[in-house]
Amino acid sequence: MTGVLDPFSPELRADPAPAYRSLRAVGRLHEFRPGIHLVPHYTDCDAVFGDPAFGHGYFSGINPFRPGVDPRTLPGSFLLMDPPEHTRLRASVAPAFTARAIAALRERITETAATLLDRAVAAGEVDFVTDVAYPLPLNTICTMLGVPTADHARFGVWAAAISRGLDPDALLSDEEKHARVDAVGAFAEYFADLIERRRAEPGADLLSTLATRTALELSELVDMAVLLLIAGHETTMNLIATGLLALARHPDQREILRAEPESARHAVEEFLRFDTPVPFPTRVALREVEFAGRTLPRGTGLILLVGSANRDPEAFTDPDSLDVLRFAPGRGTPRHLAFSHGPHFCVGAPLARLQSEVLFTELLCRAPDFELLDPAPSFRNSVSMRGPLSLPVRLRA
Repeated sequence: MTGVLDPFSPELRADPAPAYRSLRAVGRLHEFRPGIHLVPHYTDCDAVFGDPAFGHGYFSGINPFRPGVDPRTLPGSFLLMDPPEHTRLRASVAPAFTARAIAALRERITETAATLLDRAVAAGEVDFVTDVAYPLPLNTICTMLGVPTADHARFGVWAAAISRGLDPDALLSDEEKHARVDAVGAFAEYFADLIERRRAEPGADLLSTLATRTALELSELVDMAVLLLIAGHETTMNLIATGLLALARHPDQREILRAEPESARHAVEEFLRFDTPVPFPTRVALREVEFAGRTLPRGTGLILLVGSANRDPEAFTDPDSLDVLRFAPGRGTPRHLAFSHGPHFCVGAPLARLQSEVLFTELLCRAPDFELLDPAPSFRNSVSMRGPLSLPVRLRA
């Protein structure tokens, strides 16, 4: 293990920025485990995302993060594939997530956000994670997929087990790994049944389209549905929650948005940079490659510290400060890496952005004087997904 930083340490969950600074100061590549390295700098993470020499390696049998694990038993195995299979499967779902297709959902998302916020304001004090940040993206992705509203409540335990199970296996207990397998099985059984029903009686939802208008096999459809459901609400939930936390801690930035609510879309980009929801994506060298002054053998694992890259002063001015207008036109700010880029660029990025923009616009119009009831909330027991476990707030109209 590197002598500088264990980025997965629970002590770093509340504020990893000082540790990131230490890592960036001492080098570009740090051995974390034999054959696995940490990558803390923006330019290096950016280069890896765009380099076809790096991928996931699960289906080539060279992924070092879950040795010996059949990738087909993991949630969202489509996400773990490399081209050309990844490209084929991604193409089947991509049309539903274009900017134009997502823009058509704005009215419904706005109605849902307004309803959730009105309830929260009426209650006065709520857990913002449970009562707002979680149900908004869950409702949206379930509606897109065609999941009946009555079934939403069934997903909580399964989703939590899968979310925890996304961490590297070395960080999981046997119970957590078994829970992941059980949850994947439960979701697979549920979606296999729902897909058959949609094939028999198609609707206007995404699952019906995939089931009736593509050549995907049932196992591929099921895997796609599980991935979209989990990725479609977990990351957005964390983005919304950490965004609210950032605004609560930076009242000057909240006032900027209060005066200019139309700037919420720029603020969302800053929330993604400032407290990245998926801070440690991984890649594997698919062949021997020269990188960061080293020769990396095939099968070498890289943990891309995107949370660190998005705070790199070589890329961003005053990176540890929140600036909700940082990504406004004319500022010349480089892209953040929260959604990666290249072949594995997050297909759901337009949806996450729209939901977050709508939520913060509605929040600042309906309840701009929100107040944290716990100034130091606990963060989730996960390294793959970053966000507060709960966020008690007081909302005032």
